[in-house]
Amino acid sequence: MVEELQLKEYTFDLPMSKITSFRVGGPADLAVEAATPGELAAVIEYCRREGIPWLLVGRGTNLLVRDGGIRGVVIRLGQAFQEVKVWEDKILAGAAVSLSRVAEAAAAAGLSGLEFASGIPGSVGGAVFMNAGAYGGEIGPLITRVSLYRPGAGFCHRTREELAFAYRRSRLQEGEEILLDAEFLLVPGEEAEIRAKMAELNRRRKEKQPLEFPSAGSVFKRPPGAFAARLIEEAGLKGARIGDAQVAEKHAGFIINRGQATAREILALIDRVKEEVYQKTGILLEPEVRVVGEDKEE
Repeated sequence: MVEELQLKEYTFDLPMSKITSFRVGGPADLAVEAATPGELAAVIEYCRREGIPWLLVGRGTNLLVRDGGIRGVVIRLGQAFQEVKVWEDKILAGAAVSLSRVAEAAAAAGLSGLEFASGIPGSVGGAVFMNAGAYGGEIGPLITRVSLYRPGAGFCHRTREELAFAYRRSRLQEGEEILLDAEFLLVPGEEAEIRAKMAELNRRRKEKQPLEFPSAGSVFKRPPGAFAARLIEEAGLKGARIGDAQVAEKHAGFIINRGQATAREILALIDRVKEEVYQKTGILLEPEVRVVGEDKEE
């Protein structure tokens, strides 16, 4: 593939622990960086033609890779997907742009609506895919349209309505469509007020979240009428530990890597939390972290 497609950026046996925020995960057989939409399409169609599994990975902030790693090809997005354009009350951002960078561009332009996103560590692609949110805000309502690549079918656009956003969900989770960029519609505001709100939300994040440890943020979706972190704490699981995987003392909704955790330990702790919360409350917590890859052979 590398020679046939004349790829410039690639790594064999890339440890996924290097590109995921949990800092765990075995090697990917091959990781490539698609520099342009055309190169992205070429890599995907080559994989489809040759029967090679492929997986698109963004900033790896909501991803848990098993210890055996990933067979096939991991695709990352390159420079062409890093652009941010602002005009009037809209922002067009590439899928590989960090959400915090989009929020900063909005603030600099005096556009309000993305303050909640300034501390979310993921990319635009991952945020749209998961309909990321925090502090009462969500990505979905801000989107007007997106550009996509459909494997086997080419490039297209979709509207917000077509993406069918719901709590931590979008239509993108149901198929193989890949987001290339997204257009945000925001509200004109005062830059000073926007920055003050961003600063306050980031202060609250630092105060309440264990940002000093590797993690994937909130591990579980919020169940109807309750808060996952509160249920976990009330079940007596704050600080619970398996190996170097631990339910954070600072925020029970986070599972952290205290240094040498494995994916197996993190998954075992997730299962323990789910089981004990269910036994005590009858509520089955649903993880929002994506789990991919293979188990490591013992």
